Amino acid sequence: MKRLLVLTFLLTGFVTFADRQPNVIIILADDLGYGDLSCYGHPTIRTPNLDRMAVEGMRFTDFYVAATVCTPSRAALITGRLPIRSGMAGGPQKRVIMRDSKRGLPDTEITIAQALKTEGYATQCIGKWHLGHAPEYLPCHRGFDHWFGLRYSNDMEPNEDIPKNATARLDQKQEWWNPTLFRDDNIIEQPTQLNQLTRRYTEEAIKFIKGSKKKPFFLYFAHTYPHVPLFASDRFKGKSARGLYGDAVEELDWSVGQILETLRKEKLDENTFVFFTSDNGPWLIKGLAGGSAGPLRDGKGSSYEGGMREPGIAWWPNRIRPKLVTHELASSLDLFPTIMKITGTPMPTDRPYDGVDMSPILFDNGKSQRNVMFYYNGNELYAARKGPFKAHFITWPGYAKEKPEKHDPPVLYNVDQDPGEKFDVAALHPDVIADIQREVEKHRAGVVPGTPQY
Repeated sequence: MKRLLVLTFLLTGFVTFADRQPNVIIILADDLGYGDLSCYGHPTIRTPNLDRMAVEGMRFTDFYVAATVCTPSRAALITGRLPIRSGMAGGPQKRVIMRDSKRGLPDTEITIAQALKTEGYATQCIGKWHLGHAPEYLPCHRGFDHWFGLRYSNDMEPNEDIPKNATARLDQKQEWWNPTLFRDDNIIEQPTQLNQLTRRYTEEAIKFIKGSKKKPFFLYFAHTYPHVPLFASDRFKGKSARGLYGDAVEELDWSVGQILETLRKEKLDENTFVFFTSDNGPWLIKGLAGGSAGPLRDGKGSSYEGGMREPGIAWWPNRIRPKLVTHELASSLDLFPTIMKITGTPMPTDRPYDGVDMSPILFDNGKSQRNVMFYYNGNELYAARKGPFKAHFITWPGYAKEKPEKHDPPVLYNVDQDPGEKFDVAALHPDVIADIQREVEKHRAGVVPGTPQY
């Protein structure tokens, strides 16, 4: 339903009247590390479009996802709720939805797309889904008008007799893989040419943007890369000093540039909120086929900073002040309530939410409404951060052979001063540990775990 939306932006000192609600685009990379963009310090991967996006908008230094791997992280982003609440947290045996998984995101959960549909939004999902592949769990049954992409990760449909450790190989061959491409609920291609995915996704996104100008729209653009196996089109293959991984990231950067340029050409840029991030940290055990967490410790699969702190870039010309870098605490969980706020969509009141509205940060360069971040690995709480301090109750390097190590008292790091989590300061701050433990007890008292889905 269209309605007059009044948005007040304190940074300009005036009220802007819009005759339609703003468009929303979320661009999600897969397994991209905190240190993989040049605007986050990578010395050889060239990301001029994301760098420009950051200069024209806001770059977060302390932006977190809600899980250490794909499925639970995506469930949290699209619902604004910790995956333990929806049963999408996973566990020791299955950390993500696998090909033999029967379930997916429960239909009792409300997605961003479903909420925006009530306000008359056109909705499109492009790219990797990984929230359930049985027909009733696919995107068109979760609030999206249309979907173009893969059901799950690109490594989950291998052909027989592929080489050992094929995902980490830098001499990738299409014949090793048999991915299935969907349009809506229908298979349209198998095998899909993996070196053409980023280009084809981007063409679909541009087509949707151009075709949706007459009504507000929501685009959830979830890239396949740089998740292994890595592929890049001929235009980008062999071009990056970082090798094949850099090729894939630089093509992803090109895609972001195409989306933003389309918004400019169609004169939609000043009425479109765009947010870029990744689902979890880099898959370090894949060697040169994996990314970099920069100064952070560890990567994908771990509740150390490298597994859950991600690039976060917000863009909205003439709404978000350019050239801003914020150190405020924020999370992918916060996208749901933020989008509800800026679109004037009522938040559901029949369930608890773990996200908070980021508007004070985005539009006033102000303080975050989030003061605590909880780090789940599967359905267990491994760590919690409050202010600059992070307490680890359980530690486990991503994909390590040894078992997780429990800590009592917790290990404590000041992640402002020590983002690499090298120096335990627990003995110096018993009061901080006690304060964080009180936050954890309060949190746990309010969490009712959902029925496990996989």
